[in-house]
Amino acid sequence: MGYKTILTVITQTGQIAQLESAMALARREDAHLEVFALGVDRTQTGYYYAGASAYVFQEAVDRAMATAEAIEAEMREQLSHEDIRWSLDSAVAQIGGLSSLVAMRARYVDLVVQTQPYGPDAAPDAEAVVEAALFEGGAPALIMPRGAELGTTVGKRVLIGWNQSDEALHAVRRAMPLLKMAESVEIAVVDPSPHSPEGSDPGGRLCQMLTRHGVNANIAVLAKTLPTVTEVLNRRAVETGADLMVIGAYSKSRLREAILGGVTRRMLEHATLPVLMAR
Repeated sequence: MGYKTILTVITQTGQIAQLESAMALARREDAHLEVFALGVDRTQTGYYYAGASAYVFQEAVDRAMATAEAIEAEMREQLSHEDIRWSLDSAVAQIGGLSSLVAMRARYVDLVVQTQPYGPDAAPDAEAVVEAALFEGGAPALIMPRGAELGTTVGKRVLIGWNQSDEALHAVRRAMPLLKMAESVEIAVVDPSPHSPEGSDPGGRLCQMLTRHGVNANIAVLAKTLPTVTEVLNRRAVETGADLMVIGAYSKSRLREAILGGVTRRMLEHATLPVLMAR
């Protein structure tokens, strides 16, 4: 079963590349594309002088509504010339209510397509949107590096970052429609512990599962010869010519990754190819 409903959340004008990636995947999968134009009120209530709150609040809401209307108009113009099935909706949310609004839509789709949420050109709310889709929405997310295009070849050579976690297994299962169509899939295990549940056969059971699904899978056990697992996986992706990576998202807590770093956070920051992740 493939992806039948794909969602992309747009929070500022100019996110045409993200929309084009979502449209390309919807066309490939013969899926329905849901575009959600979201105007965000980023003001922090409670810090105004006496009597000013109502005026500031109204101005902030008006600004967010204008943003949502501008995004909707831009997206509608782009979509009107396409031959895919699509729907377009818009809403306004305060920054604290963004997660529940995104999650409500992500919960009922098969895949969320978003642009890399970090970097100088990232939308201010991009990180919150991705995390809302993954955590509250429970949906897998396909993260596109800035400047990358989702061409017809994406998904032919897939690299799975495997660490035996529940999150990694969920990501593999959510990526199954793409894995079945791939020419080759490599299960990359970086510096596995000999005391892990998989023992002397890291990735073996996963490879067996994928093979039974008709996936052309193999295993690569890699030494951690670079400072981070992210760097090892990115280098392996270059060596194998991979055009898609599949990893579990936030095996550690978001707070710990934000402070100390982690594979998910670093991959979102430094990804050089599309990354499909899930929890």
